[in-house]
Amino acid sequence: MQEMNIVLAGLGGLVFLLSLLSSPVDRSWLSPPLLAFLFGVLLGPEGAGWLAPATWGNPEHLLEVIARLTLGISLMGIALRLPPSYPLKQWKALAILLGIGMPAMWLISGLLSTWLLPLPLMVALLVGACVCATDPVIASSIVTGGVAKKNLPGNFRHLLSGESGANDGLAYPLVFLPILLLSANTQGVWTEWVFRVWLWEVGGSIVIGALLGWFSGRALRWAETRKYIDQPSFLSVTLALTLLVLGVGKLLGTDSILAVFAAGLFFDQIVGGKERAEENNIQEAVNMFFTMPVFVLFGLIAPWAEWLALGWPGAVLVALILLLRRLPVILLLRPLLAPVRELRIALMMGWFGPIGVSALFYAALAARHTGNHEIWVVSSLVVCSSVVVHGITAAPLAKAYGRAEANQARNS
Repeated sequence: MQEMNIVLAGLGGLVFLLSLLSSPVDRSWLSPPLLAFLFGVLLGPEGAGWLAPATWGNPEHLLEVIARLTLGISLMGIALRLPPSYPLKQWKALAILLGIGMPAMWLISGLLSTWLLPLPLMVALLVGACVCATDPVIASSIVTGGVAKKNLPGNFRHLLSGESGANDGLAYPLVFLPILLLSANTQGVWTEWVFRVWLWEVGGSIVIGALLGWFSGRALRWAETRKYIDQPSFLSVTLALTLLVLGVGKLLGTDSILAVFAAGLFFDQIVGGKERAEENNIQEAVNMFFTMPVFVLFGLIAPWAEWLALGWPGAVLVALILLLRRLPVILLLRPLLAPVRELRIALMMGWFGPIGVSALFYAALAARHTGNHEIWVVSSLVVCSSVVVHGITAAPLAKAYGRAEANQARNS
């Protein structure tokens, strides 16, 4: 109970402080996820030692569970924040990013891992799959807030949000292909990957999420029309829908994270979430409240000794993944991506592909399925580095982009 009280007091105090200082934090080089991670380090064994997560059972499994909930809430917020019918209007750019860009980022990260570390190819590809997706939680902290809205164009912010919302779930089959190939019985792996993973766990999750989102939206409209809702709260409905889809999707054996994003998109088409500005602002605040615990827990259980044991190859791997995983891919695909065809914004799109909660979720899941702890160690090191590097560069680079655009406008 003493540790529980410390957790409650710490999380409550952190969220309260970030709420009071949201504008200065937004303008600074310290992002909320980075602050939460540092706060977890401070409370944990490497800091003040007030909390000992090793005594809580399997902390990585706990992180997997919390990360799944965090991703669900974040993806619902992204789906409601996107302009109406955005995936349909920008289907070509999203298809290129998801169908060409993400597999390329997977292979680059995996091949770099097996080149620099003594990892078997399949294990390295599993690490690459864990870290290939653009994280929706950290991406939201980059594209929302006053600094981003003032300096970064809407096309960039919407495309990054749409990509991070969809590729979280679509990384699922990339993660499970190496897991299946690493299993003791590899007979029928490709059949299982196509029919079970792709058709049911991915395709089924989209159908289930879309149906739940559509029916929930119609139910809300029906209740509002008949004035059955005494004190309507868009927030409570969307949170309940998130939990419903996460639970139903998992019970039916699908990729419930992707199902939440599909549910949010279809729900928004019915109820018009973008029209409810005040409720959306509340939802952003709730998103922050739910994203802080996962980064605090990550700070608490960060395997510092194992990261240090990787030595210089680990440091070089992190640097190369951050530099080569995404930026060259986006620059090569730039002629095909209409929203970011201009070089300056393509550079922003190429740099801001943060690795965060989704990678933690998949790394913990992959380590649990394979029993290989190295997957967690390497993937979590990449996440830590991305949280730090992308966290401290988000606001300065957004301001620099805004100044460059303003100077160009004045000179033209």
